[in-house]
Amino acid sequence: MSAQLRPLDSSSTPHPAALPRRTVAVAAGDGIGPEIMQATLAVLHAADPGLSFQTLTVGLQAYRAGHAAGLGPEVFEAIDQYGVMLKGPITTPQGGGYKSVNVTLRKTLGLYANVRPCVSYAPFVRSLQPDMDVVIVRENEEDTYAGIEHRQTDEVVQCLKLITRPGCERIVRHAFEYARANGRGSVTCMSKDNIMKLTDGLFHQVFDEIAAEYPEIRSQHQIIDIGTARMASRPQDYEVVVTPNLYGDILSDVAAEVSGSIGLAPSANLGRRHAMFEAVHGSAPDIAGRDIANPSGLLLAAVMMLVHLGRRGPAEAIHNAWLRTLEEGLHTADLWQEGKSRERLGTQAFPEVVISRLGQLPCQLAPVRYPEPDPESTAAAAPAKPAPTVTKATSEKRFEGIDVFLHWDIPGRDPAALAAALAQVDAQGFELRLITNRGVRVWPSGHPDTWCSDHWRCRYRGASARAVPALLGALIDAGLEPIKTEQLYSFDGQPGFSLAQGE
Repeated sequence: MSAQLRPLDSSSTPHPAALPRRTVAVAAGDGIGPEIMQATLAVLHAADPGLSFQTLTVGLQAYRAGHAAGLGPEVFEAIDQYGVMLKGPITTPQGGGYKSVNVTLRKTLGLYANVRPCVSYAPFVRSLQPDMDVVIVRENEEDTYAGIEHRQTDEVVQCLKLITRPGCERIVRHAFEYARANGRGSVTCMSKDNIMKLTDGLFHQVFDEIAAEYPEIRSQHQIIDIGTARMASRPQDYEVVVTPNLYGDILSDVAAEVSGSIGLAPSANLGRRHAMFEAVHGSAPDIAGRDIANPSGLLLAAVMMLVHLGRRGPAEAIHNAWLRTLEEGLHTADLWQEGKSRERLGTQAFPEVVISRLGQLPCQLAPVRYPEPDPESTAAAAPAKPAPTVTKATSEKRFEGIDVFLHWDIPGRDPAALAAALAQVDAQGFELRLITNRGVRVWPSGHPDTWCSDHWRCRYRGASARAVPALLGALIDAGLEPIKTEQLYSFDGQPGFSLAQGE
């Protein structure tokens, strides 16, 4: 799978007529979605007549038909049959328990890799970084986007951040394979493992392990906050960046905006057997039906789809015709520059101009050439073999204690008063070691200026897992309210839990 590439050596381009016929599932989406999809399909029809399309309904129409996830079972049936979907932007209604179509599709179909090229097309598109050419590879299923949240007290809600070793291995390897296939010389990992030492620490650790398998590709790690700042100020330092889910979502939007316009940014969502392609931008209902939306983001996503399908001839033709259109100053309203743009195009006129330039190369921007497809990486081939992993043998796991979280609220919220109440409880062989509030130690030896909520963590050490139910029962009998527990384990003698701040 490839997105936009740097120019490669010249190579033969297969004629579209020589390509096998192929059907793609298509969902226009909401807002400007139907307009930009119509424009994109017009270009695809002209450049690759071997493609046909099955239209599906997702988004607002599906929500109104009673599908809380914004899509019906026929959508999954079609994607299972065809393997690939081109999707327009979706509007998710607020409230009412409605689920995001994007998240549902990504997680149900195992679309673990989100690939977002961020490229500058200066001077034809305004850009803060005229030389930008970065690809963000974002993990697509885990992290806080698991969406596991709970309200636990009057004042505290919780979101679980889940990171798995197989998930890290899969996305990191994808980033290195992408770099190798596309002639990119470096991969940068960004995380926040100086704070989240276990979750982000695992991502960083796996990155280092897999990087050793690709000695020809430079690798580095950066903390996500400084990495994001540098992406905005000197993106030329990066070629491929791989991140956990939340960071990648934010970073790719920053990178797309810095490159020129998030409206031009395409996105690929890739799994072992399925792929979904879409523009990064939203449904923009405020400009729907006005013939001013720019279809470029979805059109470039369609180019990524063609490359994924092994149809590099049409992919090159469309991409180069689009570049030629840009540099000739034929722009939609969002890209208009006084003195530089030559003609303002509407949504439906734009594809006609691109189609008229099929077969032409840009004169000032670098022409795009895509490599020969790898049969094992295309959706037309058999399901890809699972990537090798570096998962380690099962560790020796040992019970060390338990964190009991309490909802406890009395005037003053004095940690010493809570400790005194806990001292009256039969601890069932456990020893109370500390109490924290929002992660900060408040007993023993807490600081008087630490503000406390009504949500407390009580760390007990010793005893055994069998004693946990009795401990919880004793706390309840004493009038205390456990709202959550986390058992503490060591793995090969190393603690599998973080220390409290100040511990």
